[in-house]
Amino acid sequence: MSKVRIKQVKSTINRPKDQKQTLEALGIRRIGQEKVHELTPSIEGMIRKVKHLIVVEEI
Repeated sequence: MSKVRIKQVKSTINRPKDQKQTLEALGIRRIGQEKVHELTPSIEGMIRKVKHLIVVEEI
């Protein structure tokens, strides 16, 4: 599996609760924070759900 770096670039203010919870599940809590994850199907689904709030870069 490949790895991806996920960085939050937009705020979660006025976003639905499920989008906020998805970012927390990815381990991201504030703008500018980055996390590295294995690209599994579950992580891909989370990325798709909040793609408008994050930037994804393949490592």
